[in-house]
Amino acid sequence: MLTHSSYALALVILAQVAPAETKSKPLRSPSEVRKAFLTMLDRPKVPLDLKVERSETSPDGFTTERLSFASENRADGQVERVPVLVVRPPASKEPLPAVIVLHGTGGDKEKMKSWLVELAERGIIGVAIDARYHGERAGGSVGADAYNKAITRAWRSKPGAPQEHPFYYDTCWDVWRTLDYLETRADVDAKRFGMIGISMGGIETWLAAAVDERVAVAVPAIAVQSFRWSLQNEQWQGRARSIGAAHQAAAKDLGEADVNARVCRALWNKVIPGILSDFDCPSMLRLFAGRPLLILNGDRDPNCPIGGARLAFSAAEAAYQAEGASDHLRILVAEGVAHAVTPDQHQAALDWFTRWLASTKPKDKQP
Repeated sequence: MLTHSSYALALVILAQVAPAETKSKPLRSPSEVRKAFLTMLDRPKVPLDLKVERSETSPDGFTTERLSFASENRADGQVERVPVLVVRPPASKEPLPAVIVLHGTGGDKEKMKSWLVELAERGIIGVAIDARYHGERAGGSVGADAYNKAITRAWRSKPGAPQEHPFYYDTCWDVWRTLDYLETRADVDAKRFGMIGISMGGIETWLAAAVDERVAVAVPAIAVQSFRWSLQNEQWQGRARSIGAAHQAAAKDLGEADVNARVCRALWNKVIPGILSDFDCPSMLRLFAGRPLLILNGDRDPNCPIGGARLAFSAAEAAYQAEGASDHLRILVAEGVAHAVTPDQHQAALDWFTRWLASTKPKDKQP
């Protein structure tokens, strides 16, 4: 039973998430979607204030760097800093391509180091960051605890209060700032940026890369889906379980005994606004058309139900065909595989970056 205070909170939250996105609306054009997403996440840029913690070079010439930069000034007056891990190939006379690698929910940049090493072995600078409320940014907590708490705070924020978007969107801003940082490096070719992300990191990849044309090549892994489709077809459970504590908190605030589609819709509309319409994956993939895109999914993935994923595949295929660039799109769906990247998909991702980034600029590379 709702107490008076929790009932009042529920009314406030429901007022903020209305109108709910219950009816299908025509999607805006790619240019309009790009502008809307960038405008929603825009905030004042601050000087990068780069701080290099340490740099170590192995006997075979590979260099590992640990550093951080300033991303933004927070509403509480603190500077939001992004911890970065870089693995660089042996010294080259020419600037090298760079690929940003994003981890999944509860992970951190350290878990992506093997990817960075494999990229460096192919002549590509590998770069990983900690997402918001993960790794060094989790305040000492482990896994996704700090992340769930941040999403819950964002859900419960009151009208007029500063609104965080820790669920994907704020990390997109950090990705764009990472690109700003990489552009300052003399050893990086700013025309050859790539991105790959796993799960949560894959969602952040198709969101951030879609609107930032500095990203020449992208690989969203176990991330392509349709949030709208999952609600319409009662297949939201996998995504909700990935940050279960935040969804349970929202259910309690709304007077629901457990998480359901109504809870997901209300929470998503509040903390990731637009994800059920213009900023859903089938819409956002249109914005990447023409640039090399490799999509990795499993057909048994409960977090990315294949029915919704197929809507995104079709949207991408149509957009690439319209651009005359169907050969720049590849979709690999692993049969019988749930929420995991297979060894073959892992290898395909590395080969994709080698093909389009390692030896020449993407626009000059022939299929």
